Parts: sequence; C-alpha cells; structure tokens
Amino acid sequence: MMQTKSGFITIVGKPNVGKSTLLNALIGEKIAITSPKVQTTRFRITGILTEEDAQFVFIDTPGMHKPIHGLGKLMDKSAENAMQDVDIICWVVDQPYRKSDEFILERIKNAGLPTILVINKIDELPSKGDIDKIIVSYLSKMEFESVVPISAKDKTHLEHLKKAVKEHLIEGPLFYPEDYITDQSQESRMGELIRERILYYTEQEVPHSVAVVIESMKHNEEIGTLDVDALIIVERDSQKGILIGKGGEKLKRIGTEARKAMNQIFDLKVHLTLWVKVQKDWRNNPNVISKYGYGE
Repeated sequence: MMQTKSGFITIVGKPNVGKSTLLNALIGEKIAITSPKVQTTRFRITGILTEEDAQFVFIDTPGMHKPIHGLGKLMDKSAENAMQDVDIICWVVDQPYRKSDEFILERIKNAGLPTILVINKIDELPSKGDIDKIIVSYLSKMEFESVVPISAKDKTHLEHLKKAVKEHLIEGPLFYPEDYITDQSQESRMGELIRERILYYTEQEVPHSVAVVIESMKHNEEIGTLDVDALIIVERDSQKGILIGKGGEKLKRIGTEARKAMNQIFDLKVHLTLWVKVQKDWRNNPNVISKYGYGE
C-alpha cells in the first residue's frame, strides 16, 4: 500500500516578489489575487495540492514590510505567525540580498524550520550569471535546505521546487479531502476578485485604502443565477469619487470584470451589484479591521 506524505509550507518574502503568483501556479487555479501593486495580499491564504502520494498545504502570506498603519501591522504579524506550526518555509526573493532583508532573515532564523530559498522571476534576468549572483548573496546568511530558481509566471522549474519540498513532508494521513484546493469561503474569494479589479484600475493611495465586504449572496435556483451584493469601503470622499468615476463608468467596469472572473472561476452566472461607502481612517480602527475580515 502506498504511503502518503503531507505537510504545511509557508511562503514568505517581501511585497511583490511573486508569492501569490507562485501559489496559483502550484495549485493550478486562481486561489490568490495578484497585481503589480505592493501589499496585494492582506491575509494568509491556503492552497492545497494533492498528488498521488502527497498533499502539499501551501500558505501564502502578506509581504513582510515595516507597517505604517493598523492594517499593515496586522498583515505583518499575520506573515510572521504563519511561520509557526508548519513543516517548512519557502523564502521567495527576486533580487540580491539587501540590508532591508535582515528583518525577514531574523524571523526565519527564529522560526528554526527547514528553509528553501526560492529565486523567482528568472524569466526577467538577462543571464544565468545574474541568477548565480542572487544565490551567492544569500548563501552566507544562513543554511538553506535547497536553492531553487523558478519563474512562477512561466511555471518554470516548479517540479524542482515540489521535489525539494516533498523531502520534508511527513508520512501520515491527508489533512484535507483530496478535492480541496483551498479553505477559503466562496464569499471571501469573491470579495478578493472585486478588490483585484480595484487594484488594477486605481492608483496612488486609493487601492490600499479599499476593503470589500460581501453583504449578501442569494441563489436563484429557478434560473441558475447567484445575486451578489458587495460593499466597497474607502477612507475619504475623494477616493469614493475616483472609484466611481465619471458617470459611474469606472465602478461599472470594475463590476463587469469581477463578475466575469467569478463566472469563470466558480462556473456560475453571477449578478453583481457594487456599492461604495466612506469609513474614515478604517485601517487604524482595530474593530473595523476585524469587522471587514482582516482579523487573525
């Protein structure tokens, strides 16, 4: 009888190094939203990959950074806490070691877990020598179990990464049913798809000031549709105006593209209604942060 292995793997790194893109590539489905903007991921996201003899439970984390508001502090703490009670850490980087990496290095060392160094975005590097330069800059900092250069975007060398991770999985039963790919609720994933479109269509402070709350979800079984009402929270009246756009065009575009993504991912026919509300300085209010789903 084939023995199965399973384990928890935390994916950590600075903002915008491609952690969520890597999670999606490993699972083979869009589990985490992505964007070129920093701090896209706001809470830990679990992606579950079950193969014939192993189950990988990957935990994507917010980018580790020095926070400037209450939400940022919670995000940073969430990333740090994700290095507890796991079996292995994947530290994702995309450039040579810098002084600003010290606080991540210190946290990884404190965790005392086997760590794989993942060099991402090799598709953007001119030569193998540039990859080697990144690797060498980290090798003197700590002992890594493996060093794996990859491109999450192009899905290059992901099998090498899975093989390196698999060596640290534990023999035993699976943690999740074989058909699970995430422990996120449909409601949470839909809210994130809306926020992803907001990130795409807004600039400067607006995308970071936004929260999305799914107010209601109602199935209409007779015609096979799902009616979704979502509330978009911003911090200032000016941000509300930017988000809605002239004649409501920007909000309409955001809603249309988010709805299409929901239809595709969940194989549903969604009717989506968006509303915008101002909640001043919500990112510094612990009660409101928790209310909007960003509590630990």
